[in-house]
Amino acid sequence: MYILELGSLIGLVLGLVFILASIFILGEGDPSAFMEFVDPPSIMIVIGGTLAAGMISVKLPNFISSLKAFGVIMKPPVLNPAAAIDTIVALANTARKEGVLALEESAANMEDQFLKKGIGLIVDGTDPELVKDIMMTELTYTDERHSGIALFYENLAAYAPSWGMLGTMVGLVLMLGQLEDPDALGPMMAVALVTTFYGAIVANYLCNPIASKLKDISKEEILFKSVMVEGMLSIQAGENPRIIEEKLKSFLAPALRSGVGESSSGGGGDGE
Repeated sequence: MYILELGSLIGLVLGLVFILASIFILGEGDPSAFMEFVDPPSIMIVIGGTLAAGMISVKLPNFISSLKAFGVIMKPPVLNPAAAIDTIVALANTARKEGVLALEESAANMEDQFLKKGIGLIVDGTDPELVKDIMMTELTYTDERHSGIALFYENLAAYAPSWGMLGTMVGLVLMLGQLEDPDALGPMMAVALVTTFYGAIVANYLCNPIASKLKDISKEEILFKSVMVEGMLSIQAGENPRIIEEKLKSFLAPALRSGVGESSSGGGGDGE
């Protein structure tokens, strides 16, 4: 399940409002001041150049999937660790009373594919060490994929100011070609500088914050799945459900632990 992440939406809106309000104030309330910051060639240099550099830096499928990841910061997967622990404890009770094979029916109805896979391995009688290796390998590569996408946006944040500076140099070269016309120097200098402005906006208003949010979402998901792995291994080891619950609660912040035991069904998602 996915829901709108208000922090991302509010941040994007507030950032735009503050920028436009600053321009309006510095322009002494003149609406035409906004047009001084609108220059299509500068936009083409910064946006086009940054995206082109990003496309060169990774393979095309990775480039496309990385751009799509912008949607993740707006609608990240809903992870409910407390509900997941309740689910694992319920499975542990079933395994304790009816045997591990009784988990097969429960696994068939699970929506979370990660948990379903792990329970399936346990039901099949897979060696505990192998179960751990398989699940941790999936966890590791999930983390690497997420880190790669965050790195892509960090790279874009590094490219954008450089392309802004390149656009500024282009504007200065053209300006120097018009030295015989003093009236043209001011407007051309403004155009040259606005390209640097675009580069800073793309880097610090968009790309760097997106990278940080993706890392934060990934960290939460890895923790969520680590709870599942520990829970599944505990079930396979035949540990007491109450002990399993207390062990898994230690993964959570104190404020979240009170919710354990209040939900009867698991929740989760995969933001890959």
